[in-house]
Amino acid sequence: MRMIKIAILLALLPAGPALAHETATLKRIDAATVELARESAVPVAVWVSDDAKFDEADHLVARDSKAKMLKVQLPSSSRGYVILRDGQGNATVVGERLVPLAQGSNFRDLGGYAAAGGKHVRWGKVYRSGATPLLSDADVAEVKSLGLADMVDLRSSEERVLAPTKITHVPYTAIGYSMTEMMQTDPAKFNPSTAGDLYGELPAFLAPHVRIVFAKLLRGEGPLVYNCSAGQDRTGFVSAMILSALGVPRETILEDYHLSTAVRQPQFEMPKIDPAAYPGNPVAKMFGAASGVVRKPQPLKTADGTAYLTKAFAAIEQRWGSVEAYLDKEAGVDAADLATLRANYLE
Repeated sequence: MRMIKIAILLALLPAGPALAHETATLKRIDAATVELARESAVPVAVWVSDDAKFDEADHLVARDSKAKMLKVQLPSSSRGYVILRDGQGNATVVGERLVPLAQGSNFRDLGGYAAAGGKHVRWGKVYRSGATPLLSDADVAEVKSLGLADMVDLRSSEERVLAPTKITHVPYTAIGYSMTEMMQTDPAKFNPSTAGDLYGELPAFLAPHVRIVFAKLLRGEGPLVYNCSAGQDRTGFVSAMILSALGVPRETILEDYHLSTAVRQPQFEMPKIDPAAYPGNPVAKMFGAASGVVRKPQPLKTADGTAYLTKAFAAIEQRWGSVEAYLDKEAGVDAADLATLRANYLE
């Protein structure tokens, strides 16, 4: 069972204030059922939709429900959403943040977060993930149901050789580079305790990837997924840039970042590696040492509780002045582009 907390916005009936925030929980019980938990008992109609847009043809689950816990039939084999509507017709879309993959890791939706102008990030438009070399056939079918139009792989050339993706039905983009170049050392000698030190270099190093991702988002060709191996560091930085561009508060961005610790499944991010089979591949040595060992995800923060991601933000603010200036200079995303992104990815 997986439990992901998401912030949702519910419009109250006339007897109360116009709007109120509450925290809801979507928990997948089995392949056919999720459980919606609400803090509020405000009467709402509960609908199930397959496209995150309310339509009278959607399936009505409950009318004027005050239940704080409600089981909803929502098959994991196809992406679905729960829509809550009050008596005034105000609607809130609630989706599963984590895409339920049996042999995937950290594959989740960026939708639902409160953003600029009182709006929320649209569900089903932008996904982030760890590597996908061991997806089952059912997992591949699940990913196909997302209707992805683009996939951007943030991994190094060495990682992509060791763990090619099972997602082969989507246009694929990657930039060749060496993990040694990014780490500025032999990956096999890398000290995980200093992982946070890399974050200050990510804004400059990943600038070409950020440019590609934003160009695809601006073209609006359809849902996009981007990934690295764990789906937490490089992917976490790119996610932070997207959410920042959409006006999501920094606190929320950091909460999304830390979700990786809870939802990663490292055993599915890399197949068993025999370093001898990959002579000259420095990453094979790094992953080969832990091959076949179930690794527990470590918190993405320093001993004093500071998120590693804050080092990337600090580097941006020191060198470029702001995230907006960084995106303008390094990704070619100007104020007009930011407005376009918010028009297309917020609701």
